[in-house]
Amino acid sequence: MNNFEFSNPVKIIFGKGQLVKLTKNIPLDKNILLIYGGGSILKNGVYDSIKEALKNHNVHEFSGIEPNPRYETAMKAVDIIKLQKIDFLLAVGGGSVIDATKFIAAAALYAQGDPWDILSKRSPVKAALPFGAVLTLPATGSEMNSGSVIERNSTNEKLAFGSPHTFPQFSFLLPEAAATLPKHQVANGVVDAFMHTMEQYMTYPANAPLVDRFAESILQTLIEEGPKAYENPANYDAMSNLMWCATMALNGLIGCGVPQDWAVHMMGHELTSQFGIDHARTLAIIAPSHYRYNFENKKQKLAQYGERVWGISNGTMEEKAQNAIEATVNFFHSLDVNTKLSKYTDNYEGTAQNVAKRFNERGWVKMGERQSLTPADVEKIVEMSY
Repeated sequence: MNNFEFSNPVKIIFGKGQLVKLTKNIPLDKNILLIYGGGSILKNGVYDSIKEALKNHNVHEFSGIEPNPRYETAMKAVDIIKLQKIDFLLAVGGGSVIDATKFIAAAALYAQGDPWDILSKRSPVKAALPFGAVLTLPATGSEMNSGSVIERNSTNEKLAFGSPHTFPQFSFLLPEAAATLPKHQVANGVVDAFMHTMEQYMTYPANAPLVDRFAESILQTLIEEGPKAYENPANYDAMSNLMWCATMALNGLIGCGVPQDWAVHMMGHELTSQFGIDHARTLAIIAPSHYRYNFENKKQKLAQYGERVWGISNGTMEEKAQNAIEATVNFFHSLDVNTKLSKYTDNYEGTAQNVAKRFNERGWVKMGERQSLTPADVEKIVEMSY
């Protein structure tokens, strides 16, 4: 195992009827900004439950956070924070709302210049407003980590940041609130959690059997429970398991002591910023080509994944590894998630070259678990994904 440090300060409150505990987790003297998206919380009863729980608090509201949260929208919330002297944020919704809230919390106290520098120049976050989260959609794991991904319309970029200052103080996880989700959003959640796990697992052996088995158990549970939640989002047991898998996939635990990849995410973000394709679906587009292109580096873990997760016992290591990639593709297809860019757009020619150019411009010239991928490799992987 590699050396590591692990700390996760987020308090989790999971299950039905838990929002009555909200008032115990936010001091009465806090001036709160409630942040949410397009209004689904108004339909599923979550908004009313929160307003009731916080009826003795001073609560302002900011809505309109997009599925791919935008810098321009987030900065409007920052203006409200400064005007109303807000000192606590409450994110309610899915990972996009929580991601946006993390950036808003950091940008509100950023005194070094343009808050976009947090993302574009990796300028360190020295302070952030305290915030909590109420999760209604399983997918990103943002409810139990400090990372965030934000898109900027004016530059057509989607970039990430993280800071010890941007962990939620607490997160309520509400599987019941996901009962009315459209099926395509449930599929996105399954794939997103699956790929978060794979980015930390699908690298090379690092003598970390416990961490490997943590990751494999998440993958196995997603394979078993994800289709049930997809078929019927109101299946509380299946949705509960999906939600907890998504949280555990990216709270830092399965990254302890092992190499990590994340090149799939870097390429996938570019497809979202260029075409508006759902984040999870861009990962499903890139991942199979990424594994095939980097087959020699990843074949040991691919074969292990095939054996332990998919039960592939026959054939050579190379055959098991190849079959594991195909099993992954078939799983995504079973959720009606396509794995080729050409299934989402007819205007894909030149995409690979554009992505490679952007990576070069940003100085992203060493990527992947071995820091061996270059923009030229990225161009070939994206082209294979057409």
